[in-house]
Amino acid sequence: MPRMNVSIVIPVYRSEQTLGTLIERLGRALPAFADSYEVVLVNDGSPDNTWGIIEELACAHAWVRGIDLMRNYGQHNATLCGIRAARYETIFTMDDDLQNPPEEMSKLLTKLNEGYDVVYGVARVRQQAWWKNLFSVFVKRAIGYVMGVRTVRDIGAFKVFRSHLLKAFEEFNGPDVLVDVLLSWGTTRFASVTVEESPRALGRSNYNFIKLVKVSLLVLTSYTTLPLRLASVLGFLFTLFGFFILLYVLITYFTQGSVPGFPFQASIIALFSGVQLFSLGIIGEYLARVFERTGGRKAYTIGRTTDKS
Repeated sequence: MPRMNVSIVIPVYRSEQTLGTLIERLGRALPAFADSYEVVLVNDGSPDNTWGIIEELACAHAWVRGIDLMRNYGQHNATLCGIRAARYETIFTMDDDLQNPPEEMSKLLTKLNEGYDVVYGVARVRQQAWWKNLFSVFVKRAIGYVMGVRTVRDIGAFKVFRSHLLKAFEEFNGPDVLVDVLLSWGTTRFASVTVEESPRALGRSNYNFIKLVKVSLLVLTSYTTLPLRLASVLGFLFTLFGFFILLYVLITYFTQGSVPGFPFQASIIALFSGVQLFSLGIIGEYLARVFERTGGRKAYTIGRTTDKS
């Protein structure tokens, strides 16, 4: 495998207890395949002493850089910030919880050198609850659909890509960020390799059920018009349904002289009201995205860095 220059971007949040170990392991793994390298730690508004640890690590290691965001913007927003600050032509992204082993990075590079632009490290066995696995599959399939890439069925934070892809989204500055979708704006050459995943060393994942639902809504309403089309199809189908109900009422009236009373009427009203509210909810989500993107809110704002110049 040819040696290269690499940047490793890591969004961090409440990671004061794991960063030291992570940097130590990266320091042992990176010289095996990289001539020059850097680790960009992006503090996503951590309320603990994470930024203080980053400053200490940056002082101790010349190849560690720190960026402190002014508040918590979200994992993908912090990742985008670090990607734009990266200096080398090959960029890794990974989590800060020690679940993505630095020792597995060479596998991704080997696959990248086969002519791909983006390579994901897919865990052989996911170290998380079954319900989260199930929901993650749905979210990842949705992202894959939006990306228009059928060759990758499992995406994640542990990946490597070529820096020239940044040209495809250099003007992007919306608040709703999905790095994987942004990468798909510049290439269709995606691949994946199987890697080991370590159990979470400390704490628990910041992604609970509510956050996973929010990510799903973000995927489906920020980067595709599929839900709007679904609302249109539902409207058309229930218009047909209403027409056949009208026929039923007329036929019943002229053949039997009466139609079913309150229960029938109430069920029809409830059915149509539900469809209308569902469709309005979809439209409301899109209006919210438009409001956020036109309101001038940025993807992130940098408060300070450890860079000397």
